[in-house]
Amino acid sequence: METTTTIKEKKLNTPNLLQADYALLSAFFIYPHNNAYIEKIKEAHDYLSLRIPEAAEAMNVYMEFISKSSLTEVQELFLRSFDVQAITTLDIGFILFGEDYKRGQLLVHLNREHREAGNVCETELSDHLPNVLRLLAKMKDMQIRDELALRLVIPAVEKMIGEFDDKKIEKKDEVYKKHFKTVIEYSPVYRSVYQSLLQALMIALKNDFGYEPMAEPDQETKTYKSEIIEAACGSCAHNNAPKDFGGNVENELNIEQ
Repeated sequence: METTTTIKEKKLNTPNLLQADYALLSAFFIYPHNNAYIEKIKEAHDYLSLRIPEAAEAMNVYMEFISKSSLTEVQELFLRSFDVQAITTLDIGFILFGEDYKRGQLLVHLNREHREAGNVCETELSDHLPNVLRLLAKMKDMQIRDELALRLVIPAVEKMIGEFDDKKIEKKDEVYKKHFKTVIEYSPVYRSVYQSLLQALMIALKNDFGYEPMAEPDQETKTYKSEIIEAACGSCAHNNAPKDFGGNVENELNIEQ
């Protein structure tokens, strides 16, 4: 079985063109203000159908959802998934580190990368998933780009997908009901539909970058120059990462109380 280092060596010795358009895929995770969002999703689905059919197939359940739902229903489910009584967050630094100081370090270094790439983050932080995906599409240093994808983006997306597990959703709803006395109503059929977009993204990322989780960084990996990765201090998916987003939700709610 190939190691992550082997995969990265292959990537660094081959043309660095990405098969997926991550600026286009970032639209998956932007609030649907109007019907232009729906058109952008359809554009992304058509694009993936031609370039990465497996990823397009993964998002079919979401395509079914938007075909049967009003814009208001799409907006409500987006908020229910990522904002109000959320299933997960789109801030990859929080996913990986919670409120640990390492997230602060990561934000500082990502801010610099965004500036150098001319990538505007608008009102969201530098570790917000759509911002990071657009950054991947613009970065000039392919070595740092590949490291960013392999060591931060892919582990974070993997954890986000895991947050849509039925038992974890039930746990979060219990937390919300405990503190807010009620849980916002939602369609049980499409409750976890945004997981399909995360899965489509994961397929595209693995197709472009390859991925095998590493328990500990090897010495060769430690020599990579990216301060973004240095801020992560090794394997993001294991070191000081929150057990799950539900635990962070409860901690934050307790603080507010």
